[in-house]
Amino acid sequence: MSRVARLRLATLLLAWAAWEALARSGLVFQGVVPSSLTVLASTASELGNLAFYSHLWRSTEEIGLGFALGSAAGVAIGTSMGISVFFGQMAHPYIHVLAPTPKIIFLPVLMILFGVDIGSKIAMGAISAFFPVVVATYDGVRLVPPVLLRVARSFRASRWHIVTKVYFPSTLPAIVTGMRLGLGVAIIGTLLAEIKLSNRGLGFLAIQRYESFHISDLYAVLLIIFAIAVAANIAIGRVAARLQRHNVMNVQRAVVLNRPVR
Repeated sequence: MSRVARLRLATLLLAWAAWEALARSGLVFQGVVPSSLTVLASTASELGNLAFYSHLWRSTEEIGLGFALGSAAGVAIGTSMGISVFFGQMAHPYIHVLAPTPKIIFLPVLMILFGVDIGSKIAMGAISAFFPVVVATYDGVRLVPPVLLRVARSFRASRWHIVTKVYFPSTLPAIVTGMRLGLGVAIIGTLLAEIKLSNRGLGFLAIQRYESFHISDLYAVLLIIFAIAVAANIAIGRVAARLQRHNVMNVQRAVVLNRPVR
């Protein structure tokens, strides 16, 4: 095990020990800070309840669709802003103003436009994910080395080939960073929308557990949400790494064959 891995493990164990010590110290009400063993038992109980998966599926559907729509729009618009100077100058002030705005303020409008059911939750996730992705993509496109563009044009590459073979591989790390940030805020926005007005979803389940003061069950739901977010983040990183390796292999093959990347 590497030194970094040992340090990470030690940090997790220290955090767990601190939580368990606080829970058993009597300094706080045990219902507010329950033992980790109680939380794990509640987590197992939630996962063993078939009704839980209905809420899990609803939140997964809302977050997944919202994140996909927001990310796709963010990559498309961010790339267009970076390539077109005119469009970038026109759209950048709006993005600059709206990006740091708390997206939850748009929820009443989204409920009017899409209803109080799943549509407004998907729209909330899409808006939340859009801005981190569009900002990261725009900045990434602007930092593409001009020499790469000159080489592509010297091979008479089409606009589509320049976008897919030059801009996309060069901006992929920035896009992935934006998507990871976007996933986090999409989860937050969707769950807040579920807490505000919903009858299904993990956000609804969490607020229900809070209102009934089942705190260990509340922590169990939050632990499951955290695990899902971590798994999705890891999946994004692995897909991006695979795409990066594929792009490198294409470039190496083109160099060996002494022809432009297709």
